[in-house]
Amino acid sequence: MGRTKEEPKVADKPLRFKEFVEVEESPDEALNMTQRLARGRTFKKNKAKIAMGRKRASRKIASMDTLKKRSRKAARTVLLKKMTKDVPKGELSLSRRQDIEKRLEKKKGIIDKMAKKLLPQVRKKEMMKKKGQGSNNAN
Repeated sequence: MGRTKEEPKVADKPLRFKEFVEVEESPDEALNMTQRLARGRTFKKNKAKIAMGRKRASRKIASMDTLKKRSRKAARTVLLKKMTKDVPKGELSLSRRQDIEKRLEKKKGIIDKMAKKLLPQVRKKEMMKKKGQGSNNAN
């Protein structure tokens, strides 16, 4: 019996963590409660692997893509602080957070410009962190 075109091909190897997260993630939609609980169980099951990966990644200098992501996040944080008047995101109500997220989505251009300006600072911070880390390991 041959497979039809609709049937997914069975993978030879299980998905790596990054691949799994990319498949599972849908950046346009927020997670509902069931998805959140399922994600929690998955992360709990793989916490040792995740910890090892995090430890390995902490020893390496971040790639340019990672630095760009960090600078975008820093730019979003700056805008978020302006919008909330320095009230921490955790103290906001769910509806207020969702409203702010929608407003931030509309300000993508501003975030990109800010991220570009923040990139050298983020890179410098990363280099300083790695320099300090090397001296700590030697002692």
